[in-house]
Formats: sequence, structure tokens, C-alpha cells
Amino acid sequence: STDQPSSTEQSDATDHGDSDSPTSSADHADHPHHFHLSPMWWRGSIPLIVGVIIYFIPAPAGVDANGMHMLGIFVATILGLILQPLPTGSVAIIGLALAMATKTMTPKEALAGFSNTTIWLIVASFFIAEAFIVTGLGRRVALIFVRAIGKSSLGLAYGMGIADLILAPATPSNTARAGGVIYPIVRSLAELVDSTPKTDASRRKLGAYLMLTALQVNVVTSAMFLTAMAGNPLAQEAAEKMKIEITWGNWALAAIVPGLVSLVATPWVMSKIYAPTLKKTPEAPALARDELKKSGSMSRNEWILAATFVLLLVLWCLGKQLNVDATTTAFAGIAILLVTGVLTWKDIVTDTGAWQTLIFFGVLVAMADELRKLKVIDWVGDKVASSVDGLPWLVAFAVLTLVYFYVHYLFASNTAQIVAMYAVFLGAAVATGAPPLFSALVFGFIGSLFGGLAHYSSGPAGVMYGSGYIKTSEWFRVGFLMSVVNIIIWTAIGAPWMKLIGIW
Repeated sequence: STDQPSSTEQSDATDHGDSDSPTSSADHADHPHHFHLSPMWWRGSIPLIVGVIIYFIPAPAGVDANGMHMLGIFVATILGLILQPLPTGSVAIIGLALAMATKTMTPKEALAGFSNTTIWLIVASFFIAEAFIVTGLGRRVALIFVRAIGKSSLGLAYGMGIADLILAPATPSNTARAGGVIYPIVRSLAELVDSTPKTDASRRKLGAYLMLTALQVNVVTSAMFLTAMAGNPLAQEAAEKMKIEITWGNWALAAIVPGLVSLVATPWVMSKIYAPTLKKTPEAPALARDELKKSGSMSRNEWILAATFVLLLVLWCLGKQLNVDATTTAFAGIAILLVTGVLTWKDIVTDTGAWQTLIFFGVLVAMADELRKLKVIDWVGDKVASSVDGLPWLVAFAVLTLVYFYVHYLFASNTAQIVAMYAVFLGAAVATGAPPLFSALVFGFIGSLFGGLAHYSSGPAGVMYGSGYIKTSEWFRVGFLMSVVNIIIWTAIGAPWMKLIGIW
């Protein structure tokens, strides 16, 4: 349980300076004034300047007077998270303080994100993952994976992808799937080969690749099924209000071909653009067999955790039918682990990755929600819709989908953007002459696919980022490249496939 706090601190520390240079800390120590203060100065100045400019732009018609103030603070906070003049949590707290000090948000509004159930589900996922580590069950499961497909890092990535795909149709919370199921196994696989977030060489050995690949796989599986991500049914409901019927079957049928192609491509592409230094592990299966023998039979705590985990899966899968939401399920599981002694209170309070994630997501979700309430998001959507008037529908549709995809940089969750912008963009697309069902499904798929753009873009992203394995600069670079890969696949293969099956 001591690895995670130090990993988070390491991530923050490395992101302070030149995030692409492993020697930056040493450089800063040798030349504190020239090399340390100067980068800190510009890293902090750019968000401040941009934020102030936006803050003082007069609110356009239809936008609340505080709308541009909120947008300025939000953009400044996002830029601060990208440039990292201070650790992530510090930047979030400063943004929160500015929003309250300028009276752009009341304290109640500013702190509302901390009551968001999705955020607490993310936090709960960290605690469940911690149980897999402290009991050794995660290591045991990881050894089984290594024994079966552990001859290469790529094989391990595909193994995680298959597991995610199998769980996706029956797991409405992609955060629960990524955080409660995949993350602890990936973490154990990384630690098995001594890949930890403590140094660049160690994290890039295997852990960073598996973490970020697992996230990119998760956004694909979330897009493939109506019940694989909590925001998907919201898109279905919005389309229904526009007299467009999306069913579980036509969603899955339309997504199955581009989705499977993406799942095949993602681990391989990631191995090229974000390669682990440990590529071949021919001795791993034999080592795994030996280690499993040494571990002996499962302990009491492992059996309790395994039973609790099965219970969580069942409740997550049947949550809608049983009227039990995913966050309630997660905390019920944690309560069982605490009562039985599988987890201790110390395990929970020392899990700094979980608590940093709470601060970080709580602030951004509150800000994003305030932007929606102040009509800033509506204003952006209306501007986009009017900008494509008169264009051929194919051209207009391409513009709208790209804007809808990349405007997600302004959002801290998939669901938030779907609620705020899905209907606006779908309406604009249909108005240009785009086929209604085709448009509704494509915007629905995008609602999951953009979840890997940034470390704050979705619940699963928050889980993987909190592990400390991936630097912020790396996340933005890889997230953008993988978004291009997914757009190409879902356009070049998905569109003809949907034409073939009569969607448009």
C-alpha cells in the first residue's frame, strides 16, 4: 500500500520540470535560477494570461454574465493542468479558489463536484484495486495471465483487451470495469516485473504501456455496446426525443466491426507510439508457474476478496434491474472488505492517488457543470451548428463530428458532454440532411471514443492517471494520436459497414 502514494508524488515531481527529459531535475538543481524558475514562470504565466483575456470578453447574447468569467477560469485551469507549473492537485485547488474569490461560483457550486457519484466511484475503484495488491490476489490473477499469454508485453495487452471486451456488454460503468477489474490486474502485472512509477526507466519498462493501452482499449469497448458506458443510454434517450430509435441491437451491430478492428489495432499501435522497454518475456510463463506454486493455495483474505469481487460484478451487471447504482455497489464492497479485515483504514487513508483524484475530478466536474448552467456550452454548440449552414451534408457532418470529438478537451467526463451537447450536434447534423439514425449512432460512439484524449477526459482515465505511471505530457500526445487512429478506423471501416447493413 506504500507504492501508490510514492508513485503519485513521483508523477507530480517529474511533471514539475521538463516532463520529456529524465535529467531535468538534475539540471534544475545545478542551475536553479536559469533552468528552474524560468520554466516555472512561463508555465504559470500562459494559463494566467489566456484566462484573464477570456475572463474580460463580454458575454455574448444568450450567455449568462458570468459565463465568460467561468470559461476563463476553466481554460486557465486546463492549461495549468497541461503545462504543470505546479502538481495537478495544486492547480485544481488554485482554480477552485479563483472561481470562489471572483464570485464566479459560490462555495456551494464550486464544491458541488465532490458530491458527484461518478467521482466517488473512481475513488472507490482505487480502494478495491488496493485490496487486490495487499491480499496478493491481484498478483495471483496476474500470474495466471502471464502463464497463459505472457511471452510478450503485446500479448499481455491483448489479454487485458479481451477481458475488457467480455465484461463490457454487461457492465454499464466503464469506470467500474476499468478501475475495479482491469486496473488491479495491470498494476500487478507491472509490479511482477518490477515496473513501478518511481523512476522513468521503471515505469516505461511495462507499467506505463499497459496502463495507457488499457485505457485506450476501454474507450473502444465502451463505444461498442449501449450498456458499456453510463452516458450511452443518455444519448439513446436524447435521440428518442428526436424520434430516432436506437436499440441495443442496432447499436451493437453498427459498432461491432469498427470496434473489433480498433481492438486489434490499439495494443499494436500503442506498442509503436508508446513502446514499453520490456518487449519480450519468454521466461515469464515458466516463472509464473513457479511463483504460483510458491504462493500455495488462496488465503482467507483472497477468498473473501474474490467472493466480494464476484458480488460486485453481479451487482454492476444487474444494477439497473436491481435498482442499485454502481457507486453504491462499490462502497458496499469496500465496507465488506473493511469489516472482514481485508482492507484496513490505514490502507484507505494512505492511498494518496485516490484522494488526489477526488480533488482533481471534483474541481473540473463542478466547473464543467457551471459552464453548462451558464449557457456557455449551448452558445458553443449553436455557433458550431450555424457555421455549417449551406454545406453538403457529408462535409457538414465531418465538421460537426470533429468539433464534437475535440471539444471534449473542455470536459471532465463523457456523460457531462453527452448531456450538454449531444442533442445540439445531432440536431445540427440532421438539419443538414445527414441520415438520422446514422448520425445518432456516430455521435453516440464518439461519446465514448473521446474518453482517452486527456487524463481528465473520463472516469477510466482518472483511474489510470492516478496510478502515477503516465506523465501529463505523454498523455496528451498519445491521447491525440490514438484519437486520430480511432477516427480513421471508425470512418473508413465503420461508415461503409453501416451502409452495408442499412443504417444509412
